[in-house]
Amino acid sequence: QVQLLESGGGLVQPGGSLRLSCAASGSIFSINHMGWYRQAPGKQRELVATITSGGSINYVDSVKGRFTISRDNPKNTVYLQMNNLKPEDTAVYYCNANIITGRGQSSPYWGQGSQVTVSS
Repeated sequence: QVQLLESGGGLVQPGGSLRLSCAASGSIFSINHMGWYRQAPGKQRELVATITSGGSINYVDSVKGRFTISRDNPKNTVYLQMNNLKPEDTAVYYCNANIITGRGQSSPYWGQGSQVTVSS
């Protein structure tokens, strides 16, 4: 059984910072890409940032220069450092990882979601 456990969401004022973490656990052979998505009320889930096992990174244009994705491969953990947060960043943030299990099966897995609210 593979699980992704997120932590680090919360309420922050505009211009503030938060750091999200997502740790994968269970029968893991390897992890390919990892990433963060978000879903605001009434909107579709959108990709925020991704990082491959080799460290290649992509961001949605709206967060470039403000958000930083990173990963700790030995810890099977991905992070999202969010700086200069804006009210439009308010959403539930989900981590995602493409994991090859000990049985050799490759599947996408999702975290439970973390609420990020940016408000004064």
